[in-house]
Parts: sequence; structure tokens; C-alpha cells
Amino acid sequence: MPTKEESTIKVLVREYLLDEGILKKRIKNEKLEFGFQFSFPPGPRGQNLAVIKPKDRDLLIITLGTQISKPHVEALNSSPNKKLRFFNALRKFLLVQNLLFRIDVQHYRFEISDQYFLEDSESLSKNAFYQLIRGVFSGAAYANILLGEYCSGKIKPEDFDKSRDFSGSDFSLYT
Repeated sequence: MPTKEESTIKVLVREYLLDEGILKKRIKNEKLEFGFQFSFPPGPRGQNLAVIKPKDRDLLIITLGTQISKPHVEALNSSPNKKLRFFNALRKFLLVQNLLFRIDVQHYRFEISDQYFLEDSESLSKNAFYQLIRGVFSGAAYANILLGEYCSGKIKPEDFDKSRDFSGSDFSLYT
């Protein structure tokens, strides 16, 4: 059963997500005190992220998982060591950005996350919450740009749904 503080943080996080209109659904998992899936930035080009609070832990985790598309996988496999070079460049970037990550090279996927430790005397401000979200989102955006550079010239634009690509010049957080 959640404590008063845990219930308060759940309500606070849900309110922050609802305030910006980005809450998608609740995540149900017996290992979690609570979890929410949301889309950031607001609008049609948002990426799916999650905020979770594991049971019996005093932290929130913001996470974004990415499965590399088949055209990108083929491009990464088009020359020797390109896949390894991409994942090493991604790993270095995430380390420098102080983001947490899990990389599954064999299955061409990765997860970027950050944590916020909850303390009794401290409340999670909306600014602190959205700084975590922006950090994870920016890490994923950079990963997509990096992937595009490694796959340059190997993929035709028609291989992708334009609405899923946020690298165009008209990209804005709130459009």
C-alpha cells in the first residue's frame, strides 16, 4: 500500500502530465508503485516516454526506448564496423550527457533514462520534472540525428513516415 508521500508524488506527476496535455495512459506492473506513458513534446510529433516509480524505491525514472527501424538496420550493416561505430558514438554521447542507458547492439535497440531521487523534505517541482524529460528527449533526438548521419546516403526518404521524423527544419517543441 502506498504511503502518503508516494500517493502525493503520483498525484503530482499525473497533474504535471495532464497540465501539458501529454498523458497517454497508466502503466500497470506489479513491480511499480505507479507508471505513466506520455508523449513529449506536445503535439503530433511527440515521442513516447514513460515515468515510473518502482515499488520500495525512493526514485522516479524517466525513460525512452528506441527500436531502430529496418531501413536503418540495413544501412548500419552496409559496411564493416558501421554498427559498432554508431553504438560506440552513442554510448560516448550518453556518458558525456550523464544520462543512463541500456544498449542492445544485437537487437538494434537502446533505452535512455534519467532518475530523480525523492527525499522527505523535498518536493518535485514542475521545472525539475520537465528538465528530466527534456534531458531524456534531447538524448534521444541526438541519437536519431547521429543515426541519420551514420545511415546517410543509404536510405531513401520514402522509406519512412514523415510524421515520425522530427529532424525537419520546422520542428518545434510545441508544434
